[in-house]
Amino acid sequence: MPDESHGLEPASLGAAQLSDLLSSQRFGALATGSGAGRPHVSTVRYAWDPAQRVVRISTTADRLKVNRLHDDPRGALYVASDDFAAFAVAEGLAELSPVSAEPGDEVGRELLLLRPEPRDTAEETAYLRRTVADRRMVIRLRVTRLYGTRVPAEITR
Repeated sequence: MPDESHGLEPASLGAAQLSDLLSSQRFGALATGSGAGRPHVSTVRYAWDPAQRVVRISTTADRLKVNRLHDDPRGALYVASDDFAAFAVAEGLAELSPVSAEPGDEVGRELLLLRPEPRDTAEETAYLRRTVADRRMVIRLRVTRLYGTRVPAEITR
């Protein structure tokens, strides 16, 4: 049967393109599993560290995703481009930091790095206090598999 797609097939993205896509976005969908096999997906704000291949996510200790990652550390972050013509999936094993216990502790400082610049000292101090009050922690997804595709613009119109 002749190919009628005329080159309009989705194309796999290379490592640099995938990393660029992860770096260009701030929100994605984190998927975790359960012992029963049911997925849980939640929208998260994240930061991508391409040098270490780590996705860092700020969360609170009482979230379902934290409980699931305690039981099964496998996770996947799905991120789409602004036009939804491309996506990246970062899969890996999650490490869970301790809960921030004191304003300015190591976890609080790591959480502070996930916030957008610029910040003044008063804002930083208030944020570090909130991290303790909110029982914030960091999910570090150590990426072992990164994949995604781009759909040609003709298809998305």
